[in-house]
Amino acid sequence: MITPTQEPVGSATPDVTITGANDSRQNRTREMQLIPEALARAHMHDRLREAESDRRAMRLAAARRMQRRAERASLRARRALAMAVMH
Repeated sequence: MITPTQEPVGSATPDVTITGANDSRQNRTREMQLIPEALARAHMHDRLREAESDRRAMRLAAARRMQRRAERASLRARRALAMAVMH
């Protein structure tokens, strides 16, 4: 049978602009769907950094407390030694 078309079969070229527009629209939609995930990742990163900073501050405070305690113990030991030598 003869096909009643103007062009031979298979000669039609796809419309690139429509395909490109659809791909662009799909990419935008995909990016929009990924925005909450990216925000959550950034938020989690900030929380982890803040938690690490808090842990460092707590370690520093504990180290200072232990240093003061050691200094007081050293002073008590020196006084006790001085009292023992004096008597």
